[in-house]
Amino acid sequence: MTTIVITGANTGIGRATAENLAAPGTRLILAGRSLERTQPVIDAAKARGAEVEFVELDLANLASTRKAAAQILAAAPHIDVLINNAGVAGMRGKTSDGFEVNVGINHLGHFALTMALIEGLKASKTRVVCVASEAHRRAGQLDFAAFEEPTKSRTGFAEYCDSKLCNVLFASELARRYGEHGVTAVSLHPGVIASDIWRHIPAPLRLGMKLFMGNTSDGARTSVYCATAPLEAGLNGAYFDAAKPRRPTRLAMDEALARDLWEHSAKLVNR
Repeated sequence: MTTIVITGANTGIGRATAENLAAPGTRLILAGRSLERTQPVIDAAKARGAEVEFVELDLANLASTRKAAAQILAAAPHIDVLINNAGVAGMRGKTSDGFEVNVGINHLGHFALTMALIEGLKASKTRVVCVASEAHRRAGQLDFAAFEEPTKSRTGFAEYCDSKLCNVLFASELARRYGEHGVTAVSLHPGVIASDIWRHIPAPLRLGMKLFMGNTSDGARTSVYCATAPLEAGLNGAYFDAAKPRRPTRLAMDEALARDLWEHSAKLVNR
């Protein structure tokens, strides 16, 4: 039985990923905020022969994240793949724990979840797949102080780009720190996809954007590939686009920045 944990599988790319991975001999643990909204995905995955469970998870709340991790480990001592898929874009404000909302959900929430699961991931030699974005190329040098401040940009897009850079840095540092324990980690760009991640963008702009975007099935392709394909030597920590390894930005390959991000993130989620 192959056990796969997916965050944010109730809609968009996460839903398409779950449905593509659903098959006999596969156990899906779908972690999200609403069982009601996830139920159609659960039903579809079960119809394809998968075993499916739901775990309540709110990545904007560290207490919820830790509770979800404990439930996942209790239900599935062995985890083959963890797909950190959930995300937001275009939001403004702070999480309940006082973090800028895009960085708080997209990066710090997944950092906290992964670290709460880490002993199980090491024991299972898990593959961790972080859904990032080509938007990381728009990010500048990270301002760690801004992680604890309200969204500064008018649209939240600058902070979204920062959070996607964090995703790429996190995957590479996770691979460096835990690769010798058998953990593999990769990040990826799913494509420019018309998913619900854009739901907080004002409607006229959102509708115009979606005219030039791909569908969620296209968006799931690289996630499914990264979750299931054999990982060639030297690709632990790599960044993928269109199911192929691709060179990210200079900042995304900065090992010192990745270490600093890790240490700062650990202080924030453990304070």
